[in-house]
Amino acid sequence: QLQASGGGLVQPGGSHVLSCAASGFTFEDVAIYWFRQAPGKERERILCINRNGDNTYYRDSVKGRFTISRDNAKNTVYLQMNNLKPEDTAVYYCALSDRSYCSLNLKYAGIVGWGRGTQVTVSS
Repeated sequence: QLQASGGGLVQPGGSHVLSCAASGFTFEDVAIYWFRQAPGKERERILCINRNGDNTYYRDSVKGRFTISRDNAKNTVYLQMNNLKPEDTAVYYCALSDRSYCSLNLKYAGIVGWGRGTQVTVSS
């Protein structure tokens, strides 16, 4: 089970952190993905953290601004978002993989569970 939290209203250029807390499985062995869905758009995969803590990015728009970290002792993954832009406004979801690595092909990502989304709004 996953639970995303931390959404809110952020000013453009600001920073914000989302959390994804996990329970019921061996957290340290699996990859965790973050997706987001903006109004009127499809859900998109943005980045992933593997069991070793390495980040894989799927959107150039977040490179250099977003990073994922994990605290295995707390069974929690964090999405650090910096220099936020209005186009980052979306509902953010974390997703559990049954793999230890981050797949380039979504078809092989092994997504087996979703956290409830959390809304991030970037606006002045």
